[in-house]
Amino acid sequence: MNGLSAISLSNQVNDEVELETLCQEIRERALTGEFDDQAYVSLDIIEKLKKLGVYRALVPARFGGEECSPREFCELIEKLSMADGSVGWVASFGMSPAYLAGLPESTLAQIYQDSPDVVFAGGIFPPQPAEITPEGLRVKGRWKFSSGCMGADIIGVGITPSQGKETKGLPRMAVIPADQVQIDMTWDTVGLKGTGSHDLLVNDVLVREDWTFVRGEASKLPEPFFKYPSLSFATQVLTVVGIGVAAAALEEFKKLAPGKASITGGSEIANRPVTQYEFAQAEAEFLSAKNWFYQTMDAVWDEIQKGQQPTVEQISHVRLACTHAARVSARVARKMQMLAGMTAIYTNNVFSRFVNDTNVVTQHAFMGDATLLNAGSVSFGLPPTPGYL
Repeated sequence: MNGLSAISLSNQVNDEVELETLCQEIRERALTGEFDDQAYVSLDIIEKLKKLGVYRALVPARFGGEECSPREFCELIEKLSMADGSVGWVASFGMSPAYLAGLPESTLAQIYQDSPDVVFAGGIFPPQPAEITPEGLRVKGRWKFSSGCMGADIIGVGITPSQGKETKGLPRMAVIPADQVQIDMTWDTVGLKGTGSHDLLVNDVLVREDWTFVRGEASKLPEPFFKYPSLSFATQVLTVVGIGVAAAALEEFKKLAPGKASITGGSEIANRPVTQYEFAQAEAEFLSAKNWFYQTMDAVWDEIQKGQQPTVEQISHVRLACTHAARVSARVARKMQMLAGMTAIYTNNVFSRFVNDTNVVTQHAFMGDATLLNAGSVSFGLPPTPGYL
């Protein structure tokens, strides 16, 4: 082994240790209800995610980033989600370079001039009218579901298209420094409570045209990652949160079952044939859905690496695999809760949290029934609705 390889291997081991250490801390703090009770991920955890490299993972190297592949990033989010779904969800918005790549390169240079570890949060809907002036656009209004906004450096909000700007049905976003945005803490949900997906309020902030972009529009940046379909990737980074939580549910049940007996005097859960059967079936369904999820990602990325355009069918399979994996993950988490017995029905029990978090993932619009309709249309050679691909 040469010196360079030894250094690289050492760095990899150190990164893995750092990740596992952080995941253990996240797991312990999540179990106390810290993130859920305050309705956002604590800011010191956001700082540790920055240090870990979550927010620079997909930033171009010329701006100080790591240029990770889509799979590498999703595998990172999966591990964080196994520690806590809310932290994984907030970390998933480290995918923001896929969106911000719609900005001019000069604007990106300003965003990353001090550090590539920039946290972006967005509230897209409902898009609000923006007055057009010679200096830029005057933005005001309220937006919902801005996950991770409490720890953001910059925030994007949805606005109606500028005059003469064709967006093909996709929303335009204005990027604003976080200190110019007010947060209304409205997030009170059954699951993913710690994501801090609160409402945003902006009151007459002037945003220059070169600080706006169309979400989902193809980027002109040359790096391979920016050829990857951004809306599909935005769906994948959320789906993998559910995958991570379901994986945690399976692991937790494997630790629980051998030592848990019924209070009525029955045998340990692990010794019951019905438990063995149900667990094996759930694990097989989960691993199949997870593997297909990553296979569709690899297929699209391989095409891009070859300098080719992914096919409509390949991108559609990405979207379909996401919806499928999200729903399978929710079913698996619920199955583990059922098999765990009565202790798993309490509000603060870890299995209850697994169920609630995975169910919220399935509620996201990206994973809705419209995906199935669009995937079916593509299979029959019919055009999907705008924004699906």
